[in-house]
Amino acid sequence: MKLKAIIVEDEQISRDILRNYLGKYCPNVNLIGEASTIDDAYKLIKNNELDLVFLDVEMPFGNAFDLLEKVENRTFETVFVTAYDHYAIEALNNDASYYLLKPISIDELIKAVNIVSEIKEKENQLQYQILTPQTNTVKGKITIPQQDGFEVLDVNDIVFCKADDNYTEIHLASSKKLVSKTLKYFQEVLQEHAFVRIHKSYLVNINAITKYKKGKGGSVIVSNGKEIVVSASQKSNLLSYFK
Repeated sequence: MKLKAIIVEDEQISRDILRNYLGKYCPNVNLIGEASTIDDAYKLIKNNELDLVFLDVEMPFGNAFDLLEKVENRTFETVFVTAYDHYAIEALNNDASYYLLKPISIDELIKAVNIVSEIKEKENQLQYQILTPQTNTVKGKITIPQQDGFEVLDVNDIVFCKADDNYTEIHLASSKKLVSKTLKYFQEVLQEHAFVRIHKSYLVNINAITKYKKGKGGSVIVSNGKEIVVSASQKSNLLSYFK
C-alpha cells in the first residue's frame, strides 16, 4: 500500500537527503509535504490524512514531542529521525514506530518504512476482515469505521439497520451510527445472523422484534419501541422465522 507521508525537519540538507532516499529506495512512500517548523508541521497534519510522519526531534521554537502533544486523535505512525540517541525512551513513550539516527542508514530507513507498512496493512485487514461478508473471524462482531480507527459492535446489540441512500443507519437500543455502506452490504454481512430484510429500507434483528401487527404487509415493533412497516413482498420471509 502507498503511505501518505510528510517530513518534519528544520535542516534543508537533512530534508533533501531523506527525500532523495525515500524516492529511490521506498517507492511505497507518497511524500505529500515537508515542514521546517512545528507550526507548519501541525498545519500539514491537520489538513491531511497521513499514514506516516518522519519527525526530527529538535527544531526551533519547540520539539517533536510538543508537536505530538498538539495532535488529537493521532492516526499516523511516527518515525523519529535525529542525531541524538538520548530521546529514544521518550520516543517510545510517544508510540514511535521506529527511531532513526543520523546519518541515516538506507537499510534502517527501508526497515522503518516496512514496519509502518505492516502496521497499516494489519489495521486495514482487521477492519476489512471483521466488516466484510466473506469473513467471520471475530464471531458475532462487526466494525464501524471511524476517522481514528473503528468501533467494534456486538451484532446482538443491533436492533435494525435503515437505508439512507448510500449510507446505512445502524440503530442500537438508545443510539445510532451512520456508516458509509449500503443496506445491501449489511444484509450480506449479517446473513449468517438472525437479520431479515422486511422492507427495501429496513434490515431487522429477529431477536429484537417484540410484536407483529397484521396488515397487507403488517408491521413490527422492535425492542427500542420503533414500529417498522413490513412490505407485502417480504411478509412471508419474515413470518417464516416464527413458524
